[in-house]
Amino acid sequence: MGVTLEIAVQDVSGAAAAVASGADRLELCSALAATGGLTPSQGLLDATLAAVPGVGVHPLVRPRPGGFVYAPDELDVQVRDVRAAVRAGARGVVVGALTPAGAIDTAALERLVEAADGVEVTFHRAFDVLDDVAAGVGVLAAFGVTRVLTSGGAQRAGDGLARLRETVEAADGRVQVMAGGGVRVEDLVRILGTGVDAVHLSASRVVAGDGGPGGGGDAGWTTTDPGVVAAARAAVGTPR
Repeated sequence: MGVTLEIAVQDVSGAAAAVASGADRLELCSALAATGGLTPSQGLLDATLAAVPGVGVHPLVRPRPGGFVYAPDELDVQVRDVRAAVRAGARGVVVGALTPAGAIDTAALERLVEAADGVEVTFHRAFDVLDDVAAGVGVLAAFGVTRVLTSGGAQRAGDGLARLRETVEAADGRVQVMAGGGVRVEDLVRILGTGVDAVHLSASRVVAGDGGPGGGGDAGWTTTDPGVVAAARAAVGTPR
């Protein structure tokens, strides 16, 4: 059985292209390249679910860029977004919250898992801030989190192999481990060697487009590159 291939997407056409090129699962977000991903709009979620029926679409629930310590009002927004995603038909949600001391915020996690109402929960790369991998995995397992997304604490998952192995060993089947963060196709063989259950990448290309002074200048935007998804599928192996 091959490892699961998850592609991070931020538009409907990108979601459709990713699935057509071999993605098993999608993480849906907005502002991916600029911020690392934020909560997608309800309209984008609805349209994506309609475009790829039968595919697991897991929206990222992250209200702003920056750190993962959230004020009460920010957490309330996330709980509402999780509930809305479940009502819309998402098969999972991607969440994460930390305490000011840099540990998993268990009170926040409890509320988010409860709001997920039984759909899969992925704890995102806030995990990479933790000092104690084993303790972090233990907390996630105790709260019924399905999987953790981690780069192994590095900028690129291909440079975090030792910690990825440590996370897989600590998880011991209780929590799925998904490698993600700056993943390139050429890194995949080494990443798969750590024993991860899934790999996650954006597989994106830049589209040129000058928005002028009111649209962010000439930075353009990113969208899914089906060729990169297909290459990742070939490297990962047969879909589950």
